[in-house]
Amino acid sequence: HPAPLSHGSGLYHLPYVLKGALNVVPASGGFDCAEIAALASHWGEASFFAAPTMVHRLVEWAAARPRDGGSPPIPGLATICYGGGPMYLADIERALDVIGPHFAQIYGQGESPMTITVLPKTVLLDRRHPRHRERLASVGYAQPMVEVAVRDADGRELPAGEPGEVCVRGEVVMKGYWNDPQASAAALRDGWLHTGDIGALDADGFLTLLDRSKDLIISGGSNIYPREVEEALLTHPAVAEASVVGAADPDWGEIVVAWVVLRSPATEAELDAHCLERIARFKRPKRWHFVNELPKNNYGKVLKTVLRSGWPPQ
Repeated sequence: HPAPLSHGSGLYHLPYVLKGALNVVPASGGFDCAEIAALASHWGEASFFAAPTMVHRLVEWAAARPRDGGSPPIPGLATICYGGGPMYLADIERALDVIGPHFAQIYGQGESPMTITVLPKTVLLDRRHPRHRERLASVGYAQPMVEVAVRDADGRELPAGEPGEVCVRGEVVMKGYWNDPQASAAALRDGWLHTGDIGALDADGFLTLLDRSKDLIISGGSNIYPREVEEALLTHPAVAEASVVGAADPDWGEIVVAWVVLRSPATEAELDAHCLERIARFKRPKRWHFVNELPKNNYGKVLKTVLRSGWPPQ
């Protein structure tokens, strides 16, 4: 359990017990890549939950670690089940290249814990599928105990390919928020949990998340999903991490602001040109911040509320 037990990792306690497996809590109490690798090697057949930022750190550590040609990157590793935040296409592709076939993804939230969609190993490893990269960028298909739909603001179900709010229903969905009937009524409507996530289903039922509805940027009347800009930035070899938020602007309403962690030198002009080759001109960042690290919570999620406030960098 290298991730906090108060988050997704804690929900794996009982399945491990049911399988007769051990629950191992790292002595450091944190996410230490060398410690995780040592525990996997010691116990063998190690599986654990990790947020995408944790996977990113483990991949960078494994890539930099010298090893014998025939040995696996992390001996004893069975599966890393990732979730709890956006896994960018560039990051999961690099993870599969560096660490190997040890990944599966789940998508859920506290209101429907760990149980909305799944992207299993078989799909992640099916490189021969004509839409393999699209599926890698998705969060998979509905788990068997729930129904998933994408709906518009009026609650109408949208056709494949149309973005809208991700909704889910099933026995595992919460009954409501404790002592908060107003919030419960807003989230649970017509038998569906409205997740607050914006996404689109394809014809095969694979769900691709675009962003949280609250993170949507409206610039000059056009909708811009931060994740699309982040995905473009992360394909640049100099970019280690990127997070995109909106900032108020008197002319445009909002502008796109990029916060970037570099692994090697790169200029604004270079990254701007890189974005122009991959996304529409109006979606590219108009303001840039280069920082040593992004603010994150204990689960490894980037704190976009902090970034929107302007954070310390001046």
